[in-house]
Amino acid sequence: MSKKFYVIWKGAQMGVFTTWPEVQQHTAGRSDAQYMGFESKSAAEQAFTSTYTKALMQRSLSKGGTTTAPTSTRKTTSKTSSKKIIISPNGPSDVEVYCDGACSPNPGKSGTGLAVYEQGKVTSLYYGLYLPNGTNNTAELSGLLSAFQIAQHFIDKNSEQSICILSDSKYSIDSITKWASGWQKKGWTRGKGEEIKNLALIQQCYALYKTMHTKITVRHVKAHANIEGNELADRMAVLARKKQQENMIRYTEAINIKAILSMDSG
Repeated sequence: MSKKFYVIWKGAQMGVFTTWPEVQQHTAGRSDAQYMGFESKSAAEQAFTSTYTKALMQRSLSKGGTTTAPTSTRKTTSKTSSKKIIISPNGPSDVEVYCDGACSPNPGKSGTGLAVYEQGKVTSLYYGLYLPNGTNNTAELSGLLSAFQIAQHFIDKNSEQSICILSDSKYSIDSITKWASGWQKKGWTRGKGEEIKNLALIQQCYALYKTMHTKITVRHVKAHANIEGNELADRMAVLARKKQQENMIRYTEAINIKAILSMDSG
């Protein structure tokens, strides 16, 4: 059964809501947002009288899992860090898609990586879109475009589930969610005819974003801050660059998080 009731514990408005666009309206752009979907109004109302953390714990137990805090962590012995890895920095959505790009030197050989989480657990990794003469920004925009394409797949399966796209590129996010609409009104220029860099990629991203912006949340995450999804996407981006993988393909080996985090980072 699709979820039709949502609780917002932290947001511009708090309470029980019946549509995902309302949830996005009240939580977009807030790094401290706390919200969750439920299959019945009574379950949502009961959860709202409690706390977000308790609701997460109860959901995990009902699925036979272990309790998970909204900013749960996992220890790692990665060669890059001995700090705890953050699983879901903003509290888990039903689907989270982390995207990242890597380029060395800049400009130079670039690649893109993705990490897809469902219900707080990584379920698939992707890498590809190698360019021999790319840049950090083209790799990041390509990642955002690929993330939107994956989001569309999940929307088609269930339009009521919460979907979050996470990128460490403020430039890419702002280009699509803030600046593109104005650029389009000015004939795809920055004003006074000034050229927009990476225009073809931006136009492609923006066209897809417009079809789904009410059904997804796009958030910025800090790079190399021990956020698991961001780190996994980073490793995939470097793998794409090293293997010169042009098409975006799924990582077919077992998802051994410890082993993947020990791979070369960007």
